[in-house]
Amino acid sequence: MNQPHEPDQKPAEPDQGGFDLGAAPVQKTAAYRVLARKYRPSTFDDLIGQDAMVRTLRNAFDLDRIHQAYILTGVRGVGKTTTARILARAFNYEMPARGDAPSIVRPTIDMLEPGVHCPAIIESRHVDVIEMDAASNTGIDDVREIIESSRYKPVMARYKVFIIDEVHMLSKQAFNGLLKTLEEPPEHVKFLFATTEIEKVPVTVRSRCQRFDLRRIDSDLMISHLSSICDRESVKISDKALALIARAAEGSVRDALSLTDQAIAHGSAAGEDAISEAAVRDMLGVADRSLIIDLFESVMRGDVASAVTLMKEQYDQGADPGLVLSDLAEFVHFVTMLKIAPDTRLDASITQDEAERGRRFAGTLNVATLTRAWQILTKGMSELRDSARPLASADMVLVRIAYAADLPSPDEVIRRLSTGGGAETRPALQSQPQSGGGGGASAMRVQSAQAPQARMPEIQARTVASTAPRVQLARFEDLVALAQTNRDIQLKLALERDVRLVRFERGMIEFALAPGGSPQLAANLMRRLQEWTGERWMVAISSSDGAPTLRETSDARDRERAIGVRADPLVKSVLEQFPGSEIVAVRSLAPEAPEPLTVSGAYAGDEVAYIDQVEDDDDL
Repeated sequence: MNQPHEPDQKPAEPDQGGFDLGAAPVQKTAAYRVLARKYRPSTFDDLIGQDAMVRTLRNAFDLDRIHQAYILTGVRGVGKTTTARILARAFNYEMPARGDAPSIVRPTIDMLEPGVHCPAIIESRHVDVIEMDAASNTGIDDVREIIESSRYKPVMARYKVFIIDEVHMLSKQAFNGLLKTLEEPPEHVKFLFATTEIEKVPVTVRSRCQRFDLRRIDSDLMISHLSSICDRESVKISDKALALIARAAEGSVRDALSLTDQAIAHGSAAGEDAISEAAVRDMLGVADRSLIIDLFESVMRGDVASAVTLMKEQYDQGADPGLVLSDLAEFVHFVTMLKIAPDTRLDASITQDEAERGRRFAGTLNVATLTRAWQILTKGMSELRDSARPLASADMVLVRIAYAADLPSPDEVIRRLSTGGGAETRPALQSQPQSGGGGGASAMRVQSAQAPQARMPEIQARTVASTAPRVQLARFEDLVALAQTNRDIQLKLALERDVRLVRFERGMIEFALAPGGSPQLAANLMRRLQEWTGERWMVAISSSDGAPTLRETSDARDRERAIGVRADPLVKSVLEQFPGSEIVAVRSLAPEAPEPLTVSGAYAGDEVAYIDQVEDDDDL
């Protein structure tokens, strides 16, 4: 790569101070090109992981259905700007006839060799391909230059192409100024936009463009791509090291190549024959995956001392506490996915040991425990970013998870309180010697304590005898049930929330509107009733106050129940055991209650009290 020039150079001239630097020739070396630039794709065949986009463009060019404007979106480093330049080449590809090969004078994506305009376009110096960085050219004056320039035909090429990178950075006035030209550009003009934040681009601009979402690159494809580049660079690197780089890049090819560049320099400085996984891990400041799994096992057992010790060991080895928690959260997600979708194809960056241990955890841990650990880790990583003592903050996050793993389910707490027992806790996971196994062998198992279970009965709806014509409605509640049966949820909610009933008779409804109710409710209800019952109904809005709405009646009833339940000795005991908790809902256990249960509960007498602990992970 860094080859010196031929040694037939003239001796250096004396400098301005009159000192002769000697007669020895000065060896000049070519500037080093980073891998991300050296191996930047120049044709669509070089793009990886974007097959859907390439297929669409190929068909459009073959059918001569080339759009006037394209917008490319995706995360950083997936090839948005590179794709825009390749498209600019395809628009203006031109190849003169040579020998038996015919000339190419039309747009095409089959660019087997550089055309007339290709070198200049690739090097961003073609007069008819104008690139603009919207991050530094955000105003309406910059867009006016584009509009003015678009009126003139290209100097050399077939099309004048405007490439605007980070287009979401344009101001509102600039976007508005571009709209008319973007919708009806001259025939010789094409627009190519690239952005990482597509939602910031006005919908009026997006609707005038064909949009392509460039995908993150899968780990297995990324590893293969990096391996081929390392082979061309004569660099020896282990597959596990490439897997670490692919995982750290998060689907960005540019990030992966930059990390590979860094790994080559780091490995060369260490004097290694081949770049090892340990060297890359040390470079990235991440922990060993096996240690992350050991840390996960410790916190799930509730073994705080072991968890804190493992964190300190990884910190001493150079691992960043924030990255350790991030890796731990990633493993929690991995185990959860194995729990709910065990047949999912594993990522290429997942090691065999990681997969085997993850499946074992998925078989022993319940989803409630895993989701609780995820929530605590997510909040802990946010706190860690603002902390002056990262290690101490990370330790406290592990303490929260470990003690959260020890917490019993709400059903178990109520059962113990009902029987006069305390609210002792027991660990979610525990080591148990295997019968007949070798010394020290242990297997992970779930304690016999009842796991958190969400008691969610099926939704019960009031059933109307028939939705055919001549339906008999004896009361207003039957009308609400009829709306639900016919799946008109908007009308059902309006009847419950906005109708203060004055009179309900067969063929006649009179009501007052609650504040915020729609004046069109009466006409809509009249039309629906005729459809559902086959009869004409008179529906009128009254000036009288009317009875409370069904929602107001239900809320008042719930408040009365909550007051009574709060005085119950058992509920008082629960509230004392969990400071900061509050009663959020009360449901009757009577069989006639049609309302669905939405959260797990605990019963006291003939009522159910749903208790929600506010900021429970902060109270651990």
